[in-house]
Amino acid sequence: MNNEELIALLTQADEHKNAGNYSEAEKIAHQVLAIAESNSLLDVQSKTNNILGIVNKHLGNYDQALEYFSKALSVAEILEDKKSIGGNMVNIGNVYSGLGVYNKALDSFLQAIPIFEEIGEKIFKTNAMVSIGIVYLQLGGYDKALYYFFKALAEEETHGTKLGSAKITGNIGSVYFEMLNHAKALEYYTKALVTFEELKAKEMAARFTGNVGGAYYEIGNYDKAFEYYMKALTVLRELGIKSSIALVMGSIGSLYSHKNFTGYNVEIAEEYFLESIALSDEIGAKHDFCSVCKSLADFYKTNKRWEEFALYFEKFYLVEKEVQSEEAQKQAEQLEYRRKIEESERDRQVKLARFQEQEKILHNILPDQIADRMIEGEKTIVDSYDSVSVLFADIVGFTKLSQRVTPEQLVAWLDAIFNSFDQLADKLGCEKIKTIGDCYMVVAGLPERCNDHAERLGAMALEMLKAIEELPALVENISINMRIGIHSGSVVAGIIGKNKYAYDLWGDAVNTASRMESHGEAGKIHVSEEFRTALISTALNELPVQFIPRGEMEIKGKGKMRTYYLDKEDN
Repeated sequence: MNNEELIALLTQADEHKNAGNYSEAEKIAHQVLAIAESNSLLDVQSKTNNILGIVNKHLGNYDQALEYFSKALSVAEILEDKKSIGGNMVNIGNVYSGLGVYNKALDSFLQAIPIFEEIGEKIFKTNAMVSIGIVYLQLGGYDKALYYFFKALAEEETHGTKLGSAKITGNIGSVYFEMLNHAKALEYYTKALVTFEELKAKEMAARFTGNVGGAYYEIGNYDKAFEYYMKALTVLRELGIKSSIALVMGSIGSLYSHKNFTGYNVEIAEEYFLESIALSDEIGAKHDFCSVCKSLADFYKTNKRWEEFALYFEKFYLVEKEVQSEEAQKQAEQLEYRRKIEESERDRQVKLARFQEQEKILHNILPDQIADRMIEGEKTIVDSYDSVSVLFADIVGFTKLSQRVTPEQLVAWLDAIFNSFDQLADKLGCEKIKTIGDCYMVVAGLPERCNDHAERLGAMALEMLKAIEELPALVENISINMRIGIHSGSVVAGIIGKNKYAYDLWGDAVNTASRMESHGEAGKIHVSEEFRTALISTALNELPVQFIPRGEMEIKGKGKMRTYYLDKEDN
């Protein structure tokens, strides 16, 4: 399957998810994920795990949802895709919120917000703030809920949509309602309702019409409450939303049973209560069934209808016990989910730490670009370069020195020299390839191609001679110097090894650079005609150097070659 076909399948899975066809979305997503994992397609893996997480969250499979979101997050972190990192943190927070693990939910949301701020992702940031507000509302932290809802509202009004602003405004109304500030709740419910009606968002408008009615009821304006309840009921019946119909009918029943309502009528109140109970029972809405049974039992008690009171109080009592039992079972399941989640999170953190350590090691032993390609899943890395410059350097006098010092002193001395060379390579844009004993190999022009590779490597060779001249003597009367050789040409570069990786070069340019070094002299930089041509032909050449002809000489394995010594330009 080619990449276009795979992306088309992923799009299908996403469309099924959005349409609520979760079984089909899950089936296709698993097919895509298997292909993406076998081919190390990290971007596709991230998106597919995200889809599977959303599907499982909707299905109530919270532990599986968290596992998929965590996998998506891990891949996003590898890709350094900050938008996906923040998005998956919010998804993980929403799972924790659904499980009632509010501290972890808040941690996830709060970690996501600075990421969205850094990349200027305003919509995702607003959604995260809304999620935080909802958590605080559920926890009864009303001041904090309002703080985050108002911040989200300011962002949404500046960068978002009217629909988004209306939803947040409605949430603010709900906070005030829970705070028993029903006048403020009415104010914000009304604002939200006006926008929903303007946008013709019928379901949301019907819901908030009922909320406005509830606020009027609590304030004591029963006529207004009746007006909005009936308006809400009409639209809900038109839309066929049975659960909301049952709630509003129960509220209307309570209104008709209230003696301060001008339309007070016990017969009509009873009708609405009974119809609400029947509908709640039909759709299995046990919480609503229980609540309205209690209201109807109280109604019968007030009217001294003891037989009906006993009947509906018993129904209330039995269903309440059933609901409590289900809640206890749900809590037990949530505890088990939390245990699994905590285990999964520990495993994820261990795997992430292990991966980060492996990633760090790869970057230490390989060029950054090559390490990144391996991390992204490339199995075989081999590249051809038409023009690079290769340098070999060998320490002259090393054998005598090694006989006069301890192994610890020798290794520390070598480490100091080669570390200074590594720093020079980083500074001048060259790439250290390897060290073999007292020999040092470096290249310019790969893995990042450049036109001024000869100039970079020439500058490094001069700096290397200067560095070793300035190095304090380790043993008196033993002079240390370097013999350096450079050549320019084409090479092949790539990774060798399965368990112990090495990045190396092959080709005639490598062999010739090695011959330049071995045929050179201590304290001098021996270079080929090809290197000289590469250096003087580059338009970027600003290196103050001169080439001292050495004439033609026999080079082992190469025959006659015209070579030069590279030196600083005479003042």
